[in-house]
Amino acid sequence: MTKKQKERDEARARLLEMVKPGDTVHTVLRHVSRSGMSRSISAIIYDEEGNNYNIDYLVSQLLDCPCDGKNGGVKMGGCGLDMGFALVHILSVFLWPNGHDCTGENCPSNDHHNGDRDYTPHHHNDAGYALKQRWI
Repeated sequence: MTKKQKERDEARARLLEMVKPGDTVHTVLRHVSRSGMSRSISAIIYDEEGNNYNIDYLVSQLLDCPCDGKNGGVKMGGCGLDMGFALVHILSVFLWPNGHDCTGENCPSNDHHNGDRDYTPHHHNDAGYALKQRWI
């Protein structure tokens, strides 16, 4: 196992301790490049007591995206879509590559928005919508 893979596995393990399917990841736009082709976005989670945690470093390790040392946040290339949503969507896929179990009535899975009204315990194959995203 390479050093990089070990770091990614450790970041994934730490993040899985911190977030569960159905949780919200708050995003903060830190910087937009002059060309508009890249952004630096911070990812923040809150615990039950309301304490916030910046998870930029762990997200950058897991997704293999650079951290923006000058402005803070994770550097995301691209334009034409909501890059905060894209960051959280990709994070969900990397955290649960084999999907996730339905969280019940408030399950954010896209399956429920496409006609699946079954909220009994079952498995969703696409984890892209396991986490919710909100801008701060």
